[in-house]
Amino acid sequence: MRTLLRRLGFYLLAGFAAVTLNFFLARLLPGSALQNALAKLRGANLDPDAIRALEAQYGTGSDHSLLSQYLTYLSGLLHGDLGLSTSQSAPVSSILGSTLPWTLGLVGTATALAFVVGTLAGIVVGWKRNGLLDGLLPAVTFFQSVPYFILAFLVMMTLGYFGGFFPYQNGYDIGRHAHLTPGWNGPFVTSVIEHGTLPALTVVLASLAGWMIGMRNMMITTMDEDYVLVAAAKGLPQWRVAAVAARNAILPTISNFALSISLVVTGSLVTEIVFTYPGVGWQIYQAILTGDYPLLQGILLVVVLTVLAVNLVADLAYVALDPRARKEA
Repeated sequence: MRTLLRRLGFYLLAGFAAVTLNFFLARLLPGSALQNALAKLRGANLDPDAIRALEAQYGTGSDHSLLSQYLTYLSGLLHGDLGLSTSQSAPVSSILGSTLPWTLGLVGTATALAFVVGTLAGIVVGWKRNGLLDGLLPAVTFFQSVPYFILAFLVMMTLGYFGGFFPYQNGYDIGRHAHLTPGWNGPFVTSVIEHGTLPALTVVLASLAGWMIGMRNMMITTMDEDYVLVAAAKGLPQWRVAAVAARNAILPTISNFALSISLVVTGSLVTEIVFTYPGVGWQIYQAILTGDYPLLQGILLVVVLTVLAVNLVADLAYVALDPRARKEA
């Protein structure tokens, strides 16, 4: 419990710092949400009362100091209010509610797949080192060294545009099968899986090498430990010896998972832009093009808090797997 409270306190402080930076950094950008809203109403005859109403809606104006705006912003966050989008004239929370599931589904599936496949492959390659499987390392390292947007473009062109194996635009088929009804029904889920295959493949290819090489190196180091040699000397089956070594070798991988999840998230956002995938990344791109600061601010805040939450879960998992961490805590 003491460990849990200590970790929670640290991440609550980090979350508060992220909220504060998110508020002030948005105010340092040129323009404001009110100016963008007024720019769209050019030509409309707005009386002073209408302008004051807009100032009250966006929390700006001469009667709203920066401290007052900050306190209003914190109060809104506590009530789930992330502001009003100037480009879509809708609450930011409702926009995120419709786009965040797409990104969570893509990032969650691709990250879990890359982690499981890369970790298992790293265990096998480390256990059977200097074998034929070591030849896979240069290939996976090549994909990791390619920037996300270039890798996404290559995957889209080879397997989508020219190959025609998978669709490469949108989150589901809105053309030929426009009668699809979004929801948990067979045709719609099948279409979503088909359209999400290439973006997910891009994320997996870009992050697979990190898990595989890291686990391989830790397995090679762990295989020379005394307790592994004793387990082998006692005549345990090879798979049992490998399991003993893998349990301890996977601990640094859990820590690396927390560190690399932010890279996976940012990479998936860029991938969404390339594939016009209807997730958070595509909304960020649209918000930048339209100067929609409230939407951009809300999305960045949610992304940062999500990364912090994943890091907290990874830290707790590390403590649960490693008795030494519990003893030190």
